[in-house]
Amino acid sequence: MDPDRLQDAAVPVRAGEEIDAAKLTAFLNHHIPDLGREITIRQFPSGFSNLTYLLETRAGDLVLRRPPIGAKVDKGHDMGREFKVLQAVNAVFPRCPRPLAFCEDAAVIGAPFFVMEKASGLILRRDLPPDLAFSSQAAGNLCQAMVETLAEIHGVDVAELGFIGKPEGYVKRQVEGWSARYRKARTPDAPDFEAAMAWLAENMPPDTDRPGLVHNDYKFDNLVLTPEPPHAITHVLDWEMATIGDPLMDLGNSLAYWVQADDPETAQVLRTLPTHLPGMYTRRQVVAAYGKARGCPVENFEFYYGFGLFRLAVIAQQIYYRFYHKITDNPRFAFLIAGVTGLEKQIHQLIQTSQW
Repeated sequence: MDPDRLQDAAVPVRAGEEIDAAKLTAFLNHHIPDLGREITIRQFPSGFSNLTYLLETRAGDLVLRRPPIGAKVDKGHDMGREFKVLQAVNAVFPRCPRPLAFCEDAAVIGAPFFVMEKASGLILRRDLPPDLAFSSQAAGNLCQAMVETLAEIHGVDVAELGFIGKPEGYVKRQVEGWSARYRKARTPDAPDFEAAMAWLAENMPPDTDRPGLVHNDYKFDNLVLTPEPPHAITHVLDWEMATIGDPLMDLGNSLAYWVQADDPETAQVLRTLPTHLPGMYTRRQVVAAYGKARGCPVENFEFYYGFGLFRLAVIAQQIYYRFYHKITDNPRFAFLIAGVTGLEKQIHQLIQTSQW
């Protein structure tokens, strides 16, 4: 099997998302030694948020990240914040990619951006490549490694991070903040989610006595694995929304993406990761393994899972809003309204049954 088939492949840059190579090259040569004047720019096609590019240079491959076209600068698109977070986390969790240079001058490529080292390896998407397979045991081992890595992140000494979070009132701010974002991004064809937002507001747990580093987008397609089995986790990507808060919110957000084999068809159509494969943990097995890895009971998880589903719906709706209002014409965004509607149904069922 060709190891290159397992890499997260870059493709030619999409129309409308090009970068001025000359200006970028001048900036990079001023800030990063020995890159040379020949830089090839390609784009990673997956993802719906910040734009990610591959820079091929004489000194090796780099990754550039910038906000999406037409996006307002908030926490999820603040390149300066993400660069500082990477600096802080890399110092205490080396599987976080090392940042190299930050540019706040939009005149260079049209928006603030930063460049970091490229973490090469296998990244799992919706379906495995044709020449890759996991045995049931290998799938279970990978799930266990994923859980243990998340527990490791949550166990980082937050006093060593060097950036400030506000764990007090974290859950309340999350519920209120994401509710406000949904109402602002709602389009006429989207469900109102008012019942879900009311349920979340009424069922918030108290502040945790064990606040930790929260990744906020922890899932298979943000993990880099060694190409050859056993597939160890070498890097964790996409720290753009990292903060300090309740670690169980992080777990709930992760499991919102976890579509298991026995989920109904309405959930299967939303699957974006290979969590349905034989041997993959169920959501309950993930939670049990996490509690064991952290040495603490996991309680009230229907709230955390419900919040994760709602937050995922808000993210999808914010992206769809840009498509609906013709801020972007990327055809991949058109189907997101179906995902938002499906997630609303899942949350409604959770509220009715408390079955997660």
